[in-house]
Amino acid sequence: LLQGWTLYEILRYAPEHNWEAYEEALKSNPVLAKMAISGIVYSIGDWIAQCYEGKPLFEFDRTRMFRSGLVGFTLHGSLSHYYYQFCETLFPFQGWWVVPAKVAFDQTVWAAIWNSIYFVALGFLRFESPANIFRELKATFLPMLTAGWKLWPFAHLITYGVVPVEQRLLWVDSVELIWVTILSTYSNEKSEARISDDAASETESISSGNSSSKESNQS
Repeated sequence: LLQGWTLYEILRYAPEHNWEAYEEALKSNPVLAKMAISGIVYSIGDWIAQCYEGKPLFEFDRTRMFRSGLVGFTLHGSLSHYYYQFCETLFPFQGWWVVPAKVAFDQTVWAAIWNSIYFVALGFLRFESPANIFRELKATFLPMLTAGWKLWPFAHLITYGVVPVEQRLLWVDSVELIWVTILSTYSNEKSEARISDDAASETESISSGNSSSKESNQS
């Protein structure tokens, strides 16, 4: 397709053609198009989170990245599609206060719901017990919510004040690259710390058992 194209032509026309293809996908199958975008963003966001945590650039946990992408694809894209439509139905008004009201609703009700869904879904994909998942969710729920308040209110002034409804998820997903990094870190650090503590406790228990056995044999 690009045979014979100059670099200038690629830079000039590729973004335009990609945008036209995206708009066409929104018309033919909007939910699937948004699911695909969210799946890619949530995969990349988790990869960025792992790099930020100190893992080598190309030696990251691919299973963990796949889990995050799967949640983004199956849940975030589809749920966000219907949420933004619902939000327009919930606030069918005109006036200066509508955008701040949508932002406030988004950053309380919707943020609390989505953060919890993401955290719980990842927990089940890691095959953790419901008790562990909900205990860790309880510990991280408020920090996750308040962390979002440092980013999303500013981004959502554009989301609800400028961007058309059908294009909102694409804008939000571009900001999600930052947010998924935060979400993924919150979700995985508790689980990984608990697994590490469990392994240390098991090792200590085995060592104690061996010491007791040796003392018994010596006596």
